[in-house]
Amino acid sequence: MSRITTTFEALKAKSRKALIPYVTAGFPFADITPALMHGMVEAGADVIELGVPFSDPMADGPVIQKAGEKAIQLGIGLTEVLEMVHGFRQRNQTTPVVLMGYANPIERYEQRHGSGSFARDAQAVGVDGMLVVDYPPEECEQFAADLRAHGIDLIFLLAPTSTSERMQQVARVASGYVYYVSLKGVTGSGALDTTAVEAMLPRIREHVKIPVGVGFGIRDAETAKAIGRVADAVVIGSRIITLIEEQPHERVVGVTIDFLRQIRKALDS
Repeated sequence: MSRITTTFEALKAKSRKALIPYVTAGFPFADITPALMHGMVEAGADVIELGVPFSDPMADGPVIQKAGEKAIQLGIGLTEVLEMVHGFRQRNQTTPVVLMGYANPIERYEQRHGSGSFARDAQAVGVDGMLVVDYPPEECEQFAADLRAHGIDLIFLLAPTSTSERMQQVARVASGYVYYVSLKGVTGSGALDTTAVEAMLPRIREHVKIPVGVGFGIRDAETAKAIGRVADAVVIGSRIITLIEEQPHERVVGVTIDFLRQIRKALDS
């Protein structure tokens, strides 16, 4: 059983919802990420999503695009991200880590290191899940099998426009949890319609039997609490990036902890 499944089962037994913060690896400073991950756990994070910087992040809005550009300028690529996870695992062997990104860095990694090398190396450093935005379920069965063979969950996005057929396709391949994108558009865009989310989740659960996390548009404790009433997990990314992008090095972790503690309190209330 994966760390992700174990975590969700433990939360369900306590009638709690998962808090899943996202941060772009290597942002806003190249060396900050492991400490930031530990701070997130201290603040109550149950799973951490770590963004792999990429030059053409089509699903991400300007906030995360800018963070990725800065991380790339600082020399952060997939190899460095795996090293960050390895560093995090020196002190934390229990909190699941999910890498979120795009196909190109993975395919380049395998060109350099050999077929199947990514799943092997990700397992070795302690990665628990992968969310590859531009790998549709019908085109990544071999990749999913490689990950499964190394104990790594493959997580997929669903959207307000997802059909029942798409949900069934995702349900056949996905493990760990699915990530429901609550808005049409890119990360950080628009205002969250909690009523629409509430209406959509029963449709998803007709087909998907693993936990459902909701993200895109969750900015504060109030919206997190509203989503937590209907979803299994709340995912927050752009808001964290905005909070830390102008902070000095010594303030990044503390600012993140303060923010996530508010979210954790709201989810548990």
